[in-house]
Amino acid sequence: MATGKLGIIGGTGLYRLPELELLETREVSTPYGEPSDALTIGRLYGTEVVFLPRHGPGHRFTPSELPYRANIYALKSAGVTHLLTVSAVGSLSEHISPRSVVLPDQIIDRTLLRPRSFFGDGIVAHVGLADPYCPCFRDAVATAADAIGVSARNSGCYVCIEGPQFSTRAESNLYRSWNATVIGMTAMPEARLAREAEMCYATVAMVTDYDVWHDTEGAVTVELVVANLHKNTELARSLLTELAKRNLPARNCGCADALANAIITDPQFITAEVRNRLGVIAERYLDAPAEA
Repeated sequence: MATGKLGIIGGTGLYRLPELELLETREVSTPYGEPSDALTIGRLYGTEVVFLPRHGPGHRFTPSELPYRANIYALKSAGVTHLLTVSAVGSLSEHISPRSVVLPDQIIDRTLLRPRSFFGDGIVAHVGLADPYCPCFRDAVATAADAIGVSARNSGCYVCIEGPQFSTRAESNLYRSWNATVIGMTAMPEARLAREAEMCYATVAMVTDYDVWHDTEGAVTVELVVANLHKNTELARSLLTELAKRNLPARNCGCADALANAIITDPQFITAEVRNRLGVIAERYLDAPAEA
């Protein structure tokens, strides 16, 4: 039986899981600051689950303000091996209508302002990110979706923009010309950090609108997004519950060893301060004491 712990980052509209058997609410402090909220730790149909609302209680953080590094560090410190995120997105395809579900396999990063790595400031690491979403975990999510009668597209390219504003019409059409599938504001640097933390990472992208490119649909508005979010929230909870009823996939995908050959800084130059800052992210690769 595969072992692991399921982390869930709830996106806009998904701030709690009523079905979760609560074991603990844990306040966590990290070397990268405070996460969005306390971790809710419990069991869902026998699966150990750690839940974190991405935007904090009451939706207080913009996509650019989110403490991405603190969130991933906190989840890693709680033992999360498989991280599933739920995100509201706009569709960039005529064939993907609002209230559709996409499980993307690629990302185009258009963010500008966000710290995107745990590394730097005295240590260098280059992880592979050719496939930012874990294919094994994504397939497991697709199987769970199929089991509850949800037709989830098990592929697609997510364009991640800085926000918090929606795109201009010209930008939206540019992304369509790149054959991107959906557009959102939170996949990056979340996916980068999850890979550095050696987690299996997947996203349930819940389509709320057609962005602004569509000729016959109105421009995207907060009212439209929120209305469709409410309709998507129950679907997301059903999907998470079905996933939790199943064994998490075995970690034979490479995600669990993403840092194995990625750190290139000579160990003798890695200080105790750097080792302490990286903590649970790289502790199994930095166990040798730093020279004085």
